[in-house]
Amino acid sequence: MAGPLSATILRGRIATLAGEDGPAWVEAIGIEGGRVVAAGALDDVRAALPASAIETRLREDEAALPGLTDSHLHLAEVALAAVRVDLADAATLDAGLRRVAAAAGDRAEGWIEGKGWDADRWGRWPTAADLERVAPGRAVALWAHDHHALWVSAEALRRAGVDRERADPDGGVIRRDEHGEPTGVLHESAARLVMSRVPRPEAATIARAVTELVPQLLALGVVALHDPGALSLETGLGTAIAAYRSLAADGRLGLRVHACIRPEQLDTALGEGHRSGAPLGEDPLGRLRFGWLKCFADGTLGSRTAALIEPLAAVPGEPLPPNDGFGVWMTEPAELAALAQRAAGGGIGTIIHAIGDQAVRASLDALAPTVGRSPVWPRLEHVQLVGADDLGRFAAAGVAASVQPVHVRSDAAKARHLWGARAEERGYPFGALDASGALVCFGTDAPVEPIDPWPGLACAVTRAAPTWPPGTPPFGPAHAMPLWRAIRAAICNPARSAGEPDRGRLVPGQRADVVVVPLEALAEPVAVGGALWSARPTRVLLDGEVVFER
Repeated sequence: MAGPLSATILRGRIATLAGEDGPAWVEAIGIEGGRVVAAGALDDVRAALPASAIETRLREDEAALPGLTDSHLHLAEVALAAVRVDLADAATLDAGLRRVAAAAGDRAEGWIEGKGWDADRWGRWPTAADLERVAPGRAVALWAHDHHALWVSAEALRRAGVDRERADPDGGVIRRDEHGEPTGVLHESAARLVMSRVPRPEAATIARAVTELVPQLLALGVVALHDPGALSLETGLGTAIAAYRSLAADGRLGLRVHACIRPEQLDTALGEGHRSGAPLGEDPLGRLRFGWLKCFADGTLGSRTAALIEPLAAVPGEPLPPNDGFGVWMTEPAELAALAQRAAGGGIGTIIHAIGDQAVRASLDALAPTVGRSPVWPRLEHVQLVGADDLGRFAAAGVAASVQPVHVRSDAAKARHLWGARAEERGYPFGALDASGALVCFGTDAPVEPIDPWPGLACAVTRAAPTWPPGTPPFGPAHAMPLWRAIRAAICNPARSAGEPDRGRLVPGQRADVVVVPLEALAEPVAVGGALWSARPTRVLLDGEVVFER
């Protein structure tokens, strides 16, 4: 195809996603100046464009869709993960320790960072003493698979001043032995005690890493993302946003980004006059926008820190749940409401991490009064357990649900085990939320999960995964979504939640962000592990320009 300013016609099976349901197929779209100028019958599209327009025909086994938006992807953290220790597929503690030992040997000095361990997979909580065996005297900080618990070394604890005299911080738990000594695992806000001592990479380092990552996202059909912010405390707007601004100013950002801040950055954002949806610095291509204030209500399922209405029960031989099984408030409900109100007063929308049903309830209470006070939708992130009385509140209040359906693959067995019958009845209720009229937006939560959006789309429809043991039944099948509702949650709804009326459909006036996929990936019924699960685009356009071709 020609460049973004040339008039072009794309013909074949094209799902415009016009209207509210279904694919809304057309046989052609016309693109000029980076936008769709016509969509419909081929002859009508030809008549709407100059005679010099270049035509490109899809193959019979291809179809085109609008480009995908990942509504929850930590861009800088994913980019930097390539140079950190990855424990995601370390089946045992010893296997994980071997990787830490290798990293200690490769890096003569500085912190050793990484992610991906799981106390359930390893059968116990890891300790600082374990790390001392393979990386003696080194400062080590390793996030759990859900990024809500941090495994640290004795040297890391020493540098952070965490000892038996150090009290648990608000919203956090220091795991201790029977003598009150820290064992080396820090839950929720307690992780900040160490992470505040770990030097953040410079903006230039993040920019290089992001530049290397963006082509991988485009190759998956992801043309836009909402970055919920850094995993560590930062001053000002932080080095990640500085990196994005630098790339955007040079026209090198490569995709569309809404960048969020955390509560400790709110003063700076308000003082500098930033507003949700507004450009974030010099940006000739218009791809970097200010996103939301990101807050945390509770913890996670795996760390047993999700805030629950009914507590978890202690299971003999398993890690004890903190706070008697009721979970952890990372931010108390009254403070959540105050933060959201303060941000809204400056035109900044708020998104809240809320996993347990108690956290979801409190977060809806906090966000409902802020609806309509910024161009973006207030949102709850994750929404993994919802009380029956709260399902209808999302649509009624105008609060969006930003969910990660790929968590069905990784969490189903754990949710059934820890949450029991309520997991099947009220867990990960994407279909029920969508049917209630709620705006449901899909993301991956990378680096907690891989950046590939297609398995999540498939999980939303099938409520099952090919990685499960044979014979495992679907998880909460009543909450499955129809294929084209799921596709809209990955394409139209994130753009709508971000206040972007000109994105998410292939109709006149919309930005020409297009992804071409194998037609079999859109076939119904959707098979577990079938073509949708492993879909790979053959071509991707951003503002009408081909940015990936397989």
